[in-house]
Amino acid sequence: MRATFNRWRRRLARALLYRMVFGERSAGRALPHTRISPAACLEHEDRLVLGDHVYIGPFNFIEASGGITLGDGVQITSHCSLVTHASHRAQRLLGEGYVNWPGQLDRPGWIAGPIAIGAYSFIGPHSLIEANTRLGRGTLVCAGSFVRGEYPDFAILEGRPARIVGDTRRADARLLERYPAVRPLYEAWATSDDEGHGGGAGHGPA
Repeated sequence: MRATFNRWRRRLARALLYRMVFGERSAGRALPHTRISPAACLEHEDRLVLGDHVYIGPFNFIEASGGITLGDGVQITSHCSLVTHASHRAQRLLGEGYVNWPGQLDRPGWIAGPIAIGAYSFIGPHSLIEANTRLGRGTLVCAGSFVRGEYPDFAILEGRPARIVGDTRRADARLLERYPAVRPLYEAWATSDDEGHGGGAGHGPA
């Protein structure tokens, strides 16, 4: 009986708490193919700008007080953090004076800034994207990476801190040879001058 009860409890939780449903709205734009897990934590959602076909999976933390833009087709897998401010330096400097310091943004050591992730980028599990980061389209962030700075289109990023370790177009070229019929779909976003609704090319690591 206990096994049956647990099985039904898991099914109920999945249906009510974790089931993802297509359809969102961002910046006044209907996004019929965008999905956000109910198990994701979104703070300052009014400053989160999404493209369509975006996927934000379970157990992600999206802190958008400084502004976050995710281009069309961006995938945020699970257990990732996107944070647009860092307060730990200011807290160490100011101690008890941190709370009462006049002007939050003027606190010594306070860091804040936007995040932009270009179209059809993939953020692997357990990754951290910090304030003042701009990723170009087609970026692959490997699992467990800590990313800060500006990076060009199609970069493969890995490490703590993240570094460019490859170019996603190399693997894409092999796949396009295998599936030539999809080349027009790929080129429609990969070679377009339109950066979509997320950041385009960056200027290398900061």
